[in-house]
Amino acid sequence: MKKLLMLAGLLAFSASTLGNTTMPVDADNFYQSDSVTVERVSFDNQYQMEVVGNLVVPNNLDRSVSSPAIIVGHPMGAVKEQSSMLYAQKLAEQGLVTLAIDLPFWGESEGQPRNLVAPELYADAFSAAVNYLGTQSFIDPGRIGVLGICGSGGFAISAAKIDPRLKAIATVSMYDMGAVTRNGLEHSQTLEQRAALLEDAAEQRYSEFTSGESQFLGYLPAQLDENADPVTREFWEFYRTERGIHIPEGQTLQLTQNRMLTSEVRFMNFYPFNNIETISPRPLLFVTGDQAHSREFSEAAYAQAGEPKELYWVEGAGHVDLYDRVDLIPFDKLTSFFQDNLEE
Repeated sequence: MKKLLMLAGLLAFSASTLGNTTMPVDADNFYQSDSVTVERVSFDNQYQMEVVGNLVVPNNLDRSVSSPAIIVGHPMGAVKEQSSMLYAQKLAEQGLVTLAIDLPFWGESEGQPRNLVAPELYADAFSAAVNYLGTQSFIDPGRIGVLGICGSGGFAISAAKIDPRLKAIATVSMYDMGAVTRNGLEHSQTLEQRAALLEDAAEQRYSEFTSGESQFLGYLPAQLDENADPVTREFWEFYRTERGIHIPEGQTLQLTQNRMLTSEVRFMNFYPFNNIETISPRPLLFVTGDQAHSREFSEAAYAQAGEPKELYWVEGAGHVDLYDRVDLIPFDKLTSFFQDNLEE
């Protein structure tokens, strides 16, 4: 029971309406473009683990000329087929080469146990992707940018702080997974709740050591409880419905999105916005919905970042709306940001 109370503390958030439970008419997570070519690629990170991604190239790209490229990171707990490939294709339609990657321990990328929380390895995956792109004959290694969606926004920033090869950094519906784990949304979690979560995780490590069995947090159940809080409902309506469901090979519906208790607490030590100002003078763009429950993280990052920086509001958009709602996602804004800042 104590574990459930701690989980509730992480998700606590006051919202006035839940919105329509039907799939929005402009939701198109599984969009497939006929003007780009998608190639599955793989490369090793610095830990000698295979990272898998989809390289998306415009069909009319002149490969005799070095082009810029954008790495696209998926939401936390998702895989590249959820939101990332939509963005990768839409940006490629505008002439940008993109690479949507699966973070280590997720999707097709290597890493055991599955769904492990490992912020340092997540950040390193973006640098590994730079290695891959920067050694391709048709990519200019001096013009590589990154786009992080949800949790990958924080991981991309973490990578950019120590990898100056990432020349332009954009985030969409960014989550600071460290802050939300320590404090809850809008600082709704108490210090006592934080301490209890750490105690539970520490005790569970004994159980895992002796039994070899892990305890997964049930952030997203297979069936939604009628009393579910608004944030859980918002994620559930994407990840547990035809709108965005994707079950990687060897996984189960129940384990997609969910993480081990003993693994989750690693986020307590994750501070992606510390020293974010050192990314300057490389440009930062933070895109968030003005109705998003996660807007606090983009606001915090923007406040601490150095110039040049921009906080771009999408009117009427919630957090998950910017995963797949093509009439709300500002693809033109993202395209111009990367084109303008990755010029020769």
